[in-house]
Amino acid sequence: MDYKDYYKTLGVKKNAGADDIKKAYRKLARKYHPDVNQGDKAAEERFKEINEAYEVLSDEDKRGKYDRFGAEWQQYSRTGGRPEDFNWGQWGGGGAGGAGGAGGQPGGGQYRSVSPEEFEQMFGRGGAGGGGSFSDFFDFMFGAAGGQQRGSARPGFGGNYTTTTDFNDLFSGQQTVAPQSLDQEHPIQITLEEAFHGTTRAIQWENGRRLEARIPRGVRTGSRVRLSGQAGASDGRGGDLYLKVEVLPHELYERDGDDLRLTLPVDLFTVLLGGKVSVPALDKSVNLTIPEGTRNGKVFRLAKLGLPKLRQPDERGDLYVTLAVELPRDLSEEEKQVVKEWQALRGK
Repeated sequence: MDYKDYYKTLGVKKNAGADDIKKAYRKLARKYHPDVNQGDKAAEERFKEINEAYEVLSDEDKRGKYDRFGAEWQQYSRTGGRPEDFNWGQWGGGGAGGAGGAGGQPGGGQYRSVSPEEFEQMFGRGGAGGGGSFSDFFDFMFGAAGGQQRGSARPGFGGNYTTTTDFNDLFSGQQTVAPQSLDQEHPIQITLEEAFHGTTRAIQWENGRRLEARIPRGVRTGSRVRLSGQAGASDGRGGDLYLKVEVLPHELYERDGDDLRLTLPVDLFTVLLGGKVSVPALDKSVNLTIPEGTRNGKVFRLAKLGLPKLRQPDERGDLYVTLAVELPRDLSEEEKQVVKEWQALRGK
């Protein structure tokens, strides 16, 4: 059984906070998700590793146990001890309990040697972890069912592995809701474009019931979309289902309520001499006139080019455009000479 470095898998430091871990997970999960890597077995395996790492590092108890084990295992490994002589008994199985005892490094306690058969079982050769959702290392540390509580198995990706609820929503598609109580809340994630235009989500319960939920224009992170009587309680009664919305970050725009903010690169000559530049809004491109001598960082307000207002979708916020002047690069000798002449004219 190989030791799994979950921090390395997600590319984060050991002191990374929950937000950094979640951000790194989302970035990698989007990249390696089977939906965008059809038939790529290597990407599928990488996706499994990413999910397993996030399953541990996003859970405070699991992460605590994993950190304690990792420190003790690394200390023991540096002494050159044999893996089968390590005190595995205090770590294996089930919940994310404490370290238990001082064994794990010479002089810190007694080690319990294990038989070759026990050692092979710990290492997963023929153990419960083979072919499952997570690695043998995960199953040994947290139990074979340890990863099933955060997500649901998704067939059709070439394996019976588990995706977490957080990422399940990134790819719209079909969400799974387990009927438990009268009122229920289920998180969904949408793009900024979907928040602008409005969108739908397919909601499917474990009992097979399915519905289409409409997400209105202008929703924000934290908005709750109420589906009256659609919770699907286990006793047949219908409570309300609340879809809690998270709008994902956008590569161009920052959202500020119903307003959008955009940083627009502009060449030096346009800001010096004036001119027009094309500004991409969410639904169209518009021309912006740049006055002669405009300074770097100047902010322009383009009215009614922001997001629809949730309660009044026919009205929109504004788009604020910040100019970022780009200086010419890789000047030729002739260009440098012109700049020197210009410098002399300015008396510099």
